[in-house]
Amino acid sequence: MIPPKAALTIPAPSASGALPANLIAFGRLLRRAGLPVGPTEILAGAAALEAVDLGEKAQVQAALRATMVHRHEHFLLFDHAFGLFWRDPEAGRHAAAMAMLDGFKEPPKPSPASRRLAEAMRGDRKDQPPPPEPKPEEQLDVTFTVSDRERLQAMDFEAMSAEEIAAAKEEIRKLVLPLDARPTRRFRASSSGTHADLRLTVRESLRSGGEILDIARRRRVTRTPPLVVLCDISGSMSRYAQVLLHFIHAVTNDRDRVHSFLFGTRLTNVTRQLRHRDPEAAFEMVSHAVPDWSGGTRIGESLENFNRLWARRVLGQGAVVLLITDGLDREGAKGLADATERLRKSCRRLVWLNPLLRYAGFQPKSQGIRAMLPHVDEFRPVHNLASLRELVAALSDRQPGRGREFSA
Repeated sequence: MIPPKAALTIPAPSASGALPANLIAFGRLLRRAGLPVGPTEILAGAAALEAVDLGEKAQVQAALRATMVHRHEHFLLFDHAFGLFWRDPEAGRHAAAMAMLDGFKEPPKPSPASRRLAEAMRGDRKDQPPPPEPKPEEQLDVTFTVSDRERLQAMDFEAMSAEEIAAAKEEIRKLVLPLDARPTRRFRASSSGTHADLRLTVRESLRSGGEILDIARRRRVTRTPPLVVLCDISGSMSRYAQVLLHFIHAVTNDRDRVHSFLFGTRLTNVTRQLRHRDPEAAFEMVSHAVPDWSGGTRIGESLENFNRLWARRVLGQGAVVLLITDGLDREGAKGLADATERLRKSCRRLVWLNPLLRYAGFQPKSQGIRAMLPHVDEFRPVHNLASLRELVAALSDRQPGRGREFSA
């Protein structure tokens, strides 16, 4: 038996004139939700609806999404908006009746796009403001005051409250990591280049009968090196990993060739998940992809797997590696020294970020720290916003690498 077609509350153009008005209202909803939808997309959607069966909800949704959405990360938000806007008017009454029969249940966890879509559905409606309260007498005390922003810069991530963590995440999203451009082996034609291009000179001379009238020049192409981030998400690093993940997400969406890996008891590549521009959606996809959050730590095994499976793919062209871990390995530093040494030889610069350096009397007593420390180029703290800003400043400075350098 063939199931009945899904009902869709879009009247045919010949039967009613509500379709254009509904389509315009739907476009306004998408625009309020943050999607770049204008008159061009609405007209394209109207033209697409003429080519599909309006009784098939899946066809209408596919036609509108193909014509009104231009970015892949907006598909999820569009699907939520379509399901809410073009729903059956009787579905609300049926859902209310079923909810009364089901009794009280724990509400499901909202998706990352639900909050933005709820604000868009609310539109310009504002809640009634509370009655004004009498203004207390303002007293300005300027003695021994400290800027909240300066205090936030020096506060340890582990000691922050929920509000301070949210403020720190906003500051982290503003950080920019402009790695210095490195010369490559490729050349590009340039009138002000420092190298003579003999091949191009001879080829251009054929236009004048073989007579050389000018010397063609070229310059070496410069490009920022790849950035590879290896972040520890074990139990001892979970508090810092939650905050540093916002820094990795901001860097991933700010520049190209960024590869991100998380490791606890296993290694997980989360590069594709963190490329999503919406941080809420990106972190939800990361939570589904990482099964060992706040678990144990096998640093040596994870680095060995990275060297074997990913090093040749992502560590070319003078890559910079950020290794974020406290160095506490449950395997007793088994194979950790060899794995770290191979990682250092495969990249141009290996920077170890350790939150334990926040202590003034820190000493490398654990076996994991003693095994890794001789094989890193830099050893830096990463426990507050100030240390992250120092890291950005250090990576932005041009420093000679261990590998071969090309003269521009």
